[in-house]
Amino acid sequence: MSDIKSLLGQFADIADNQRKYIDKALNDGKKVVGIFPYYAPEEIVYAGGMLPLGVWGGQGPIEQAKNYFPTFYYSLALRCLEMALDGSLDGLTASMLTTLDDTLRPLSQNYKVSAGRKIPMIFLNHGQHRKEDFGKIYNAKIFKNAKEELEKISGIQISNENLKKAFVVYNENRAEKRKFIKLAATHPQTIKASDRCKVLKAGYHIFKDEHTKMLKELNAILEAMPEESWNGIKVVTSGIITDNPGLLEVFDEYKVCIVADDVASESRGLKIDIDTTIEDPFMALADQFARMDEDPILWDPELNKRQTYVVNLVKENNADGCLLFMMNFNDTEEMEYPSLKKAFDKAGIPLIKMGYDQQMVDFAQVKTQLETFSDMVQMNRA
Repeated sequence: MSDIKSLLGQFADIADNQRKYIDKALNDGKKVVGIFPYYAPEEIVYAGGMLPLGVWGGQGPIEQAKNYFPTFYYSLALRCLEMALDGSLDGLTASMLTTLDDTLRPLSQNYKVSAGRKIPMIFLNHGQHRKEDFGKIYNAKIFKNAKEELEKISGIQISNENLKKAFVVYNENRAEKRKFIKLAATHPQTIKASDRCKVLKAGYHIFKDEHTKMLKELNAILEAMPEESWNGIKVVTSGIITDNPGLLEVFDEYKVCIVADDVASESRGLKIDIDTTIEDPFMALADQFARMDEDPILWDPELNKRQTYVVNLVKENNADGCLLFMMNFNDTEEMEYPSLKKAFDKAGIPLIKMGYDQQMVDFAQVKTQLETFSDMVQMNRA
């Protein structure tokens, strides 16, 4: 058990100290590129020997970003821009930003006229018609353009051969993360909700091969341990991000075991591997993006597909219900909520919606809602 505690401590240090690991990479002579939310092809960065650094906002003041956004804008975008302006990301060679919905689009443009003067921006305008051949061709083109722009900014040439090697590294990392998520669900006493979050978050701050090596060690220990009983509640979490330290403390205090998640910063990007048999690496990236589904940020003509997916995620993992963390002022997920609630009501599964932003410090309402959720679960069990 001491080995696993030490390993979890290493993951926590990496997750909690982004600046430390930016500086480590820079001191090692590596270039660092910020990967802003989300579905950016960071394999391109890795293939150039540069560290792809996940930028997902976080706790901290929002001051300079208010000059570019209204104060009521959703906190992930505000905080991401603030980090680029306040020095948190100093030393980065470039930043890669996407525009997949109306909440992210202004972030890219406001970044361009502010932080873009200090850290050059690589702009990705994904095509939402991603499944058709013309959509794949278009997305392959923008991914190739991003590679060429990164080469100009960094002075590093990125070969197709190195891109294909990067695909193998990333597929392996996704596989180990998926394995860890399953093992965490069966070892809730050893892996608390806060531990689970930090293990996954650490992968945004170090090279993926390093993260995979740590994951394999952790997974091997968990696989050798017997499955653990649990007298708390088992949930599926959903939303954009849930890594607020105060929120994680509440999860641990109220004995919440996360058996699976539909969270953008955690599992949404892990479901689909890159097809390494596709010869053109940019078409391989476009093909992977084409197969991404069940996300409010991605257009899909199949009605109710996402709602069915989240309901089935609860059923297949024997969860007691779903905790939906709705980031305040995020129109994309707010518009989806009524159809999601309808699907859960039809299935007779508890769904609790919680308003959330990254600057939250008072979790009294969350505690009350968890108590309500526990009561609902007990009624269902009876």
